[in-house]
Amino acid sequence: MRILIAKTSGFCMGVRRAVEMVLDAPDQNSNPIFTYGPLIHNPQVLHLLRSKDITVLDEIPSRGSGTVLIRAHGVPPTTKEKLNNAEFNVIDATCPRVIKVQAIIRKHAKKDYTAIIVGDKDHPEVIGLLGYALGKGYVVGSMEEIKSLPAFEKAIIVAQTTQNTQFFKSVKQWSAAQHPHYKVFDTICDSTARRQAEVKRLAESVDAVIVVGGRNSGNTRRLAEIARESGKPAYHIESETDLDTIDTDVLMTARHIGITAGASTPNWIIKKVYRALEALQVQRKQGWRRILFALQRALLLTNIYVSLGAGCLSYASLKLQGFGQLFPYVLISMLYVQSMHILAHLTGSKADQYNDPERANFYIKYKQLLAILAIASGGAGLVIAYTLGLLPFLLLLVLSLLGLSYNRRLVPGRFFSGKYRRLRDIPGSKTFMIAAAWGIVTALLPPLSLGANAYWISVLIFLWTAGIVFVRTAFFDILDMQGDRIVGKETIAILLGEKRSLRLLKIMLLILAATLLLLSSFHLISYLGFVLIASPISLLLLLSAYEQGVLLPSIRLEFLVESNFILAGAIAFLWALIVV
Repeated sequence: MRILIAKTSGFCMGVRRAVEMVLDAPDQNSNPIFTYGPLIHNPQVLHLLRSKDITVLDEIPSRGSGTVLIRAHGVPPTTKEKLNNAEFNVIDATCPRVIKVQAIIRKHAKKDYTAIIVGDKDHPEVIGLLGYALGKGYVVGSMEEIKSLPAFEKAIIVAQTTQNTQFFKSVKQWSAAQHPHYKVFDTICDSTARRQAEVKRLAESVDAVIVVGGRNSGNTRRLAEIARESGKPAYHIESETDLDTIDTDVLMTARHIGITAGASTPNWIIKKVYRALEALQVQRKQGWRRILFALQRALLLTNIYVSLGAGCLSYASLKLQGFGQLFPYVLISMLYVQSMHILAHLTGSKADQYNDPERANFYIKYKQLLAILAIASGGAGLVIAYTLGLLPFLLLLVLSLLGLSYNRRLVPGRFFSGKYRRLRDIPGSKTFMIAAAWGIVTALLPPLSLGANAYWISVLIFLWTAGIVFVRTAFFDILDMQGDRIVGKETIAILLGEKRSLRLLKIMLLILAATLLLLSSFHLISYLGFVLIASPISLLLLLSAYEQGVLLPSIRLEFLVESNFILAGAIAFLWALIVV
């Protein structure tokens, strides 16, 4: 089975903007926080908002307090006026594309034009649009309804932004033939048009289509309708739990399954559906493929694979610096990373509920065993460091304490009640701290312990190892943007955005490759540097494959990214065998 995800699936610009505005509202505006009506048509997002004490305001009181966000669909102007008169702090989260349609209707209504709105009469966006027509608005949802309208001397035709493009095309043809003097505005959102065109192409190339999104979401229902028009099996589900309602014969026999999602469907729901199908795919496999997948998943969940990667990166950096005493330092790197990564998931697992629910459930189920493993690994690393000398012990101890304190409040509330009371509250701190810690244990600890002379070479190798770990961690932050955003994390990806972050990481990888090339060319490190260029280049190829949609967020992608460090260690090991 091959699983394909439509590129335009998930949050559209307007929905993403509204969700981000409501998540920011509690910290920036007077409480309590309300949304006027459901913010978007997605039950999981609405449940999330309720868990954050952001509730729905259905009726406007004569007097109120707090902040009200106008949802992405918009509201009639009279509603906004009532909210202001009730003395609420009003934040308008109406989608900019909807605001554009409102402006068109308002402008022409003032010139005595009738507004014909093609859409669902009960949809909140359409109800809001009608409010701008000054009593001269009509809603039509079928060709029969539009044909039954009287002829108007002056009229405009607009569409609900998520309307079916094929239906609106028919409306435009009717208008051109019957009422050519009507002004027609193509107000369907370009994201909606792309989404609908893409689901048509997707349905042609797969055996079945799964459409993910709220059942009361108009644009999601239209995607399901378009998928069914292809003649292929198409299923509209709200979450991965609904996969149980689909005919298992279809899923088990399909060679290609396509996934698309409505504009109000968050990425973490799409990811859950993909992971569930990925697991189903493994059930179909027999023999070594099934065992390999289970092994990959176990190694990633327990962080054993990432610790092996740290050991391999340590081995490669030590070989680059020309050290012969390797084993204790490689082992320290593995034990430290194993301990810190387990503890990080144990103490800061909220984001995992959205980014990687399987990992979150795994850490809840085996919390005690994992805690013992983390403490044992961390303690063993400190013991080994102590046998090497006081300096490596103290350095590793400081790094361990910093890691343990990352999610903890360092400043009591009675002394400081501001936002930055924990290390994790500092924007981008997670990525920088992980990169620095890895760089220190894999590249700086040995020369400091052994008293090497060329410290500046060690510093350059430290920057190289920290840089490649930074790219790895920041890339995972890109994959986890929505979940991190929900729990209030300010990662590099959230601060810069996905496109700018990917561009930055690609530039960094090219610089890292060039650094090895230059250092080896000028004989400042061994010729191993020429071969180790494969590590940043392979990571660059993985980022490009993700950006182009060739590789999707999955266990396979995570395993390949972590394997980049294994690759560095394997190259260094083979080099040592050949040179010797």
